[in-house]
Order: sequence, then C-alpha cells, then structure tokens
Amino acid sequence: MGTNLVNYLKIRMNQWNAAVTNWSGTCYFTPLIGAFLADSYLGKYWTIIYFSIIYVVGMALVTLTAFVPGLTPVCTAGICHPNRFQTAMSLVALYLIALGTGGIKPCVSSFGADQFDDNDEREKKHKASFFNWYYLSINVGALIASSVLVWIQMNVGWSWGFGIPAIAMAIAVTFFLFGTKLYRLQKPGGSPLTRIVQVLVASLKKSKVVVPADESLLYETAADAESSIQGSRKILHTDKFSGNRR
Repeated sequence: MGTNLVNYLKIRMNQWNAAVTNWSGTCYFTPLIGAFLADSYLGKYWTIIYFSIIYVVGMALVTLTAFVPGLTPVCTAGICHPNRFQTAMSLVALYLIALGTGGIKPCVSSFGADQFDDNDEREKKHKASFFNWYYLSINVGALIASSVLVWIQMNVGWSWGFGIPAIAMAIAVTFFLFGTKLYRLQKPGGSPLTRIVQVLVASLKKSKVVVPADESLLYETAADAESSIQGSRKILHTDKFSGNRR
C-alpha cells in the first residue's frame, strides 16, 4: 500500500511527504497495540479477524475515493483540487489501513507458528518450512506491489491499483476463515503489565529470602503443570542474576 503512496497523495490529494511519513509511522506503532490485545485479551486468531476486517474496509474506502464521483477530486491540466471532505475521506481510509496493519503484522507469523508442536520432530521441521514459505511470499508480494501495481496505478488508474489489492485481501481473509476449525488456538494470558508489577512487588518483598537448593521449590505450580497463567510457560531458573551465586 505504501509503495506508491507518495505519488498518490502528492498528485491526487496535494499532500506532501510528511503525510506519508506520519502514515508510515502509524503503521509501525499500531502493531504494539495489536500485539498487546492479542496476547492479553483477544488471542491471535480473533485479533487477526477483527483487524483484517478493518484493513479490508480501509482498502475498499481508499478504492472508492479513487473513482466514485464526489469522493474523487476534480483534476484539470494534471492538477487536482481536492476539497476538505475528499481529503478527509482519503485520510480516514489510509488510517483504517494503518490500524488494520496493527493487528495483522504482529500476529500472522506467530499464529502460524502456533500450529506446530515443538515437541513433535516432524512438526518442528514443518515449522521451519512454514517460515521459509511465509517470508518468500512476503518478498514476492512486495516485488509485485513495487512493480506491477505501481505500473497499473500510474498507467491504468488508481482505482485499479487500489482495487486489486483490496480484492486480494478480501479473498485472503475469506480463505483464512475457511480454516477456522483446523486451527490450534492459544489462550490469551491476561495483561502483561499486571504481571510486570507483580514481579516488581514480589522482588522487593522477597529480596532477603534465601534461595532454596532444590530448584523445583521455585516453581509456583506442580511439576506437571505448564504455568498458573493461561497461555504462558514456565521460565527455567537461573542464578546468573542472583547476588548469592553458587
């Protein structure tokens, strides 16, 4: 989306490079929100679903601003004259895309990794293969976006240049939904901020407690339990940060 955004905002919306910079910065900030919601409350699956819908709505809206009369600025002699409403609609569409990116970017690859069991050697190998194909598809998509789509936008029309990726994204979300019954879903573990505060308080309260020689006594759960926090795992004990190293 951002590959040819400079030309679109400059030629069609009379916006300068700062608008692209602000939008790109938002795209890098929103994944922090998406990751927090996925890990704490929604889970990766529902985060991907909700934010993908927002993304598709943004793509559809930016496509509409490229060809629907009233949303498309009037251009004369190669110079476009957008009014405030048209500029606002374009920016709303772009920032919906930025918001949708926030839930997709941090969750898709990790959600894919959740589908493989690290304790199964066969699935562990498939997990490595998954990441190879995943990043290959990202680079192929980026190549197509920066070449074919840019050519379409500049030579065929902005409506086609935005419409094609909008349709492709809608199809991708549809296929993702088809596999719902097959996915392995990890439960969200609650707010990490709460656990951080708990660790700080516990460390202050127990700063003078003698560390037991038996490491199994350091765990808060039985040996066969994964963790008392849903969606989390035990952290192996280490004395590297202790003042009483053995």
